[in-house]
Amino acid sequence: MNRKLTRVVGWDLGGVHVKAALIEEGRVVEAVQAPCALWRGVRALDESFATLPDWARDEAAHAVTMTGELTDCFADRNDGVDKLSTWAAATLKGAVRIYAGHSGFVAADAARAHAADIASANWHATAALVGRHARHALLVDIGSTTADLIPIVDGQPAARGYSDAERLETGELVYTGVVRTPLLAFATHAPWRGRRTALMAETFANTADIYRLIGDLPEGADQQHSADLKGKSLPETETRLARMVGRDRGEGSADEWRALAGWFAEAQIRPLHDAAATLLSRPDLPADAPLIVCGAGRFLAERLAARLGRRPLPLTEVIAGRLAGTGSDRVSTCGPAVAVGLIA
Repeated sequence: MNRKLTRVVGWDLGGVHVKAALIEEGRVVEAVQAPCALWRGVRALDESFATLPDWARDEAAHAVTMTGELTDCFADRNDGVDKLSTWAAATLKGAVRIYAGHSGFVAADAARAHAADIASANWHATAALVGRHARHALLVDIGSTTADLIPIVDGQPAARGYSDAERLETGELVYTGVVRTPLLAFATHAPWRGRRTALMAETFANTADIYRLIGDLPEGADQQHSADLKGKSLPETETRLARMVGRDRGEGSADEWRALAGWFAEAQIRPLHDAAATLLSRPDLPADAPLIVCGAGRFLAERLAARLGRRPLPLTEVIAGRLAGTGSDRVSTCGPAVAVGLIA
């Protein structure tokens, strides 16, 4: 059989990134993430698609999940699901199936009728894959923009919410990530030289800035422009952070800016801790259930596990038998694309 026809490519079409994973003979061979300014319209997908490796544009069986349907270039989620599915069917070479969560896979031309199941169901793909390898766990996938916290019970995703709105209510979706989240999203004050100072009500800095300063940000994780459209050197990053407390960079030392960044990192993990502790208190999750961690913010998920006294298990270890030597960081960052490809 033609090798190209035995390939599966898993896709996660997001509002700021496109992720793809190449699966051959049931094993992950490659994974890649590319920035995508989808808020400018579907044409942005074409621009991102052109930058991907040849295998992503070659003939294969394609399995697609998405979160980009909520982008404000679309009239609503139904419209977004329809347009993203239409793009996939028209652009990807080979058979295209769309992941519809608990409804399985559907044809691209049937996507609009299943929009409620398809919209932002990428978390379900990762959780379904994890459930094949772990009976009980809390999946914690922290990305550039959001964090998914999904209980796995008896090998099945056991989220009490399904849509974004429902999961925001249940704490299974925490809208915070390690790259794009404005610092104002989780703090109104910060410590500075012995005082609790109010923050400037501006999006001067985001979470990529704080994790860059304290040395946690993985290489290649920050693919979007900075808040001030300037560079990402440490001095430029310090300048953005200083503005949050109404200061110029020269008014503090490198150690002071790093300490301030560390305080913001602590402020960000608190709501994640609260959400995870609530989910782990469910009676159907045993006390030794591990946190299975992935995403660009895997380092933060591991820190969260330590705070909770739980064992962190990287997704790449959980599915180690399904990996064919590709970089673990890329697999972790592209978890939903990897998952939907392996499920397919």
